[in-house]
Amino acid sequence: MKEWQKLLWIIGIFLAAYYIPWESVLIRQAGLEAFMMLQDYARQHVLTCLIPAFFIAGAISVFVSQAAVLKYFGATANKILSYSVASVSGSVLAVCSCTVLPLFAGIYTRGAGIGPATAFLYSGPAINVLAIILTAKVLGWQLGLARAVGAVIFAIVTGLLMAFIFRKDDANRETGEMFLPEDEGKGRALWQDAVYMLVMVLILVFASFAKPAENDGGLWQMIFSVKWFLVIGLAIVLGVMLKKWFVKEELQGWVQATWDFAKQILPLLFGGVLVAGFLLGRPGYPALIPESYIQMLVGGNSLGANFFASIVGAFMYFATLTEVPILQGLIGSGMGQGPALALLLAGPALSLPSMLTIGSVMGVKKTAVYCAIVVILSTMAGMAYGFIMG
Repeated sequence: MKEWQKLLWIIGIFLAAYYIPWESVLIRQAGLEAFMMLQDYARQHVLTCLIPAFFIAGAISVFVSQAAVLKYFGATANKILSYSVASVSGSVLAVCSCTVLPLFAGIYTRGAGIGPATAFLYSGPAINVLAIILTAKVLGWQLGLARAVGAVIFAIVTGLLMAFIFRKDDANRETGEMFLPEDEGKGRALWQDAVYMLVMVLILVFASFAKPAENDGGLWQMIFSVKWFLVIGLAIVLGVMLKKWFVKEELQGWVQATWDFAKQILPLLFGGVLVAGFLLGRPGYPALIPESYIQMLVGGNSLGANFFASIVGAFMYFATLTEVPILQGLIGSGMGQGPALALLLAGPALSLPSMLTIGSVMGVKKTAVYCAIVVILSTMAGMAYGFIMG
């Protein structure tokens, strides 16, 4: 951080401490909600989601060759292959908008094109199989189907639009890649690296596996009941692989890369959670902006209602699967079907904390365009769905 940035932070904290009217009951409640949301986030996501994701991102940065990333996600990669893989990745990684950030940072910094990288960034939290099934069961199969189809299409369209808008940047990255030296051999077969990465992804998937609904029996309940046994078993397998297949220098590089991602992402992420909690609060708990105002603004199927739902979804933080009960309450209070879909498509893929972090990875301009694309597409989809549903 530069010196002038440190000065701005000091000035900002001083002005907040001096002028925020903490004697107001509303402000005190909003401040409490900010830290309660941060506590919920720390308890539910840091150990089970973020830490595994940081280690996966560090592994991508150190062990996955840049040539391999460029082959499937680079600016010159086969478009059908790269966008297909990126757009369905969420069906494997059941993560929220914040947990996907280290993974996105890992592939983007290794040279992935802006299009496939942002398609992956959107699809990671948006195409969550369990969330889509829960949506269909709680909110109706029509909304569940619309969410699934819309999320896949959005991932591809968002990536294509980002690639087109920033095609010159991708061309510059491609030019720099032409002179990269050949990757040095690491003494391991490709299948060993693949198995190692797969084990870490499975640890992330099972550790962050959310509790299914009470009436949701069968496979999901069984997985949830044994998830920690699966995580422990996979962790033992990972430890054996690290001991047998990797040398000390590689492991040190992996830990350093993981720490670098954590330093870059965690401060902005926690700051964003505090701001989101201060403004919007947790579901069912009022903060600075009352929920009644939101409900009043998203009734019907007007352009304004769908746009507002997309904006609220984009800025509000949703932990994995929490958007479904929130929407159930909002729909019960008069929220239209169109705005409900708009929030479902924009909410899980974006949040204020993720916006701040994405900006540190690919810059403010690209982040603003990415967020605008998601909001506009969500608004259009919401209006179309509301019109169809009548």
